[in-house]
Formats: sequence, structure tokens, C-alpha cells
Amino acid sequence: MQTLSTPPVSNSDNSAHSAEFETTIVRRKTRPVQVGNVTIGGGHPVVVQSMINEDTLDIDGSVAGIRRLHEAGCEIVRVTVPSMAHAKALATIKAKLSETYQTVPLVADVHHNGMKIALEVAKHVDKVRINPGLYVFEKPEADRTEYTQTEFDNIGAKIRQTLEPLVISLRDQGKAMRIGVNHGSLAERMLFTYGDTPEGMVESALEFIRICESLSFYNIVISLKASRVPVMLAAYRLMVKRMDALGMNYPLHLGVTEAGDGEYGRIKSTAGIATLLSMGIGDTIRVSLTEAPEKEIPVCYSILQALGLRKTMVEYVACPSCGRTLFNLEDVLHKVRNATSHLTGLDIAVMGCIVNGPGEMADADYGYVGKQAGTIALYRGREEIKRVPEAQGVEELINLIKEDGRWVEPEDGAIANPSTATLAAEPTTPVGATA
Repeated sequence: MQTLSTPPVSNSDNSAHSAEFETTIVRRKTRPVQVGNVTIGGGHPVVVQSMINEDTLDIDGSVAGIRRLHEAGCEIVRVTVPSMAHAKALATIKAKLSETYQTVPLVADVHHNGMKIALEVAKHVDKVRINPGLYVFEKPEADRTEYTQTEFDNIGAKIRQTLEPLVISLRDQGKAMRIGVNHGSLAERMLFTYGDTPEGMVESALEFIRICESLSFYNIVISLKASRVPVMLAAYRLMVKRMDALGMNYPLHLGVTEAGDGEYGRIKSTAGIATLLSMGIGDTIRVSLTEAPEKEIPVCYSILQALGLRKTMVEYVACPSCGRTLFNLEDVLHKVRNATSHLTGLDIAVMGCIVNGPGEMADADYGYVGKQAGTIALYRGREEIKRVPEAQGVEELINLIKEDGRWVEPEDGAIANPSTATLAAEPTTPVGATA
């Protein structure tokens, strides 16, 4: 499997002009944060995350859910911890995972007034996620119209007092924290001070970051999620601007919360996540769908592959078909995909005719192009290798790949999930290094 490293900034004489039209994504430099055996940030590949939907008190169900996600390619798995009983169950879950499967990086999700719970889960997981709007929960007052500065500061002092033991515990254990702001659960004092805005989200995160830094704790990941894509985009971009001004370089966890399901849920998540990734922003992602959690994973890898950030499956180039097409393009593409989707690191083009085919597939490793009715041409890169009857096209394409030593038989004769193939071999290449 191939993962593309972050390309260095151009040093050419025309760098200002070329940077404006850069075709590879230059990722924002962030500090590395270790979560179990996975590193977030620091130029390492963008990490894929998700969350099980089982009750954490269901030990066997939780272990099975974590395993399903990990086998699907999820690299860090989050679990919800609403009570102390749930927190203590994590010890059993972690032990059972190691006994029956393998160690998986785990994150505990802690919300309302969660100091005692967070201190317990910190013993058992690799990262603790807290929500600044709920960690010290102040019940809204219906008749309140404002917060005085003294009231604002007093709550800030209470937050510090409550957060400090967790920060010290995580720091001393070498574990991580995600400061996970949600647009829908901003603290009342932030809403009164900054409004229901991206600025309020950013200030919520910064308040918690400053407490962590004052205790010499920097193993932090930040998220600023919203269910509306424009709000999410504005919050992350403002966070980057503020961090740059303050000399902070914490990695960012990207996601559109409550994106829904089906095609629109995937499109909505992609609109937010891919937009930021294309700007070099983001070190780990989750696509939140109202579906089985493992269905989120292929979407994550498809986003990363489309942007050239991680290559974990075959990249298919295919024209949309038109009146010039010399064979059933949709049918042939499906046959080629079914035969080759278990491979990794290849680009395969399936083009309907010779008008645009050779030029549009110039960067592909292999090409399948209609030449005339009943005949197709097979390419290796830009070179035409042979012409064969259409009925033999897919078989001969496979033979060509085999001749080049790039063919791998599917495991157990089945087509492997292209999103998860050989994930264990994924290199973690630092910024500026070569993969």
C-alpha cells in the first residue's frame, strides 16, 4: 500500500506563481500526537476514526463493534462513557480486545460534569475526548440577559479547577486529549459573549487549550464540529488563523456532525472534510453517518484517495460515455473493478474511444481503450501494448498486470475491501520526507 507524504513547498524561481496553481496539497505543519500506536499530525498520514454505537456496558457487543470497525480500516475507535459504570467497563473491554483480537487505540467520550468519569477512563484508554460546552455544565437560566466579566471569569476558574486533575493524569501517563467543540452545545456564557458563532466555538477551544498549556500538556487534538457545512468550515479556518497568530500547531480532527445517511450524508460530509483537506487543514477525520459505523470507513478512504492524501485502493479513471463509445463502458468498468479492486497503488483507465482516451489516461499505469467495434487496446502508461478482442479485454488486462509483477491474488479467492488492504503496513512519513 502507498501513502503519499506531504510534498515540500516549491523552491523554484517561479514559486509564487506555481504555488497559486499547485496541484498537490501542501499540508499544514502540526505537532505529532500519539494515540496508542497511531500518530496524529506531524506530517503522518491523515488518520481515519469512527465510533461504535453499542452500550459500553455490553462488553461483548462493544468488543465486537470495535473489532468490526478496526477490520474495516478504522485506525482509532471512540466509545461513549456516560457513567462511572461505563468507565470501569472499559478496563474489561480493553483486556478482552487484547486477548481475543489485538490492541486497538481507544478514545473515551466524556460529557456532562465528567471529571470523575474522565479520571477513571484515563486509566484505560489512549485518548479522552471532552466537550468544553458540557464538561462543566451550567444549567441555563431563563431570565439571564448577560454575563458580567466576574461571572464569566468565575466559571472559567471552576473549569480550570475541574479540568486540571485530568490534564495532569493524561500528561503523566503520556496520553492524549481531544478538545471537541460542538456548535450545538456551546456553553451559555460563550453564547452570551460571542453569540452562536464560529468565534464562540474557537474561543471555547482556546480556553481549554490555555489551561492545558499552563500545565505543560501539549498532547492535544482539536475539533470544531457543526451540522452545517459553512459553519464548520468557518470555525476550522478561524481556528487555524488564531492558532497561527498564537504560535500553536495542534492537529485538527475534521468532521461534519449529524450529517445524516445515504448519498446526501456522504456528500455533506465530503463537502466539509474535503474542502478543508484541500487547503492543507486536517490530520484526522470522521464521516458521521446515521448508519452502521463501519459504513463510514470507505467514505473516509475515498475522500483521502480522491485528494491524493492516501492511496489505499486502485484509482479508476473512466469517461462518462458518449455516442463515440465503442463498447458498453459501464459494464466493462464494473468487470475491471471486480477483477482488480483488491489491488493497491495502481491507476487503471477505462476509456470508451481514442478521441480523448489516450490523453486523459496519460498518468494511468494501465489503460483499456476502445479502438474500433469489437476491439480494444491495452496500454502500459502511454504505450500501446496490444490490441485484443473485446471479449478477452479484461483477462488480457490482468495478464499484462501479472507480466509486470504487480498482480496479487485476492485473499481466499475473494475480492478484498480496497479501503482496508494492507493497512497494517501503512508508513508514517514525517513532513518533507519521502514515502
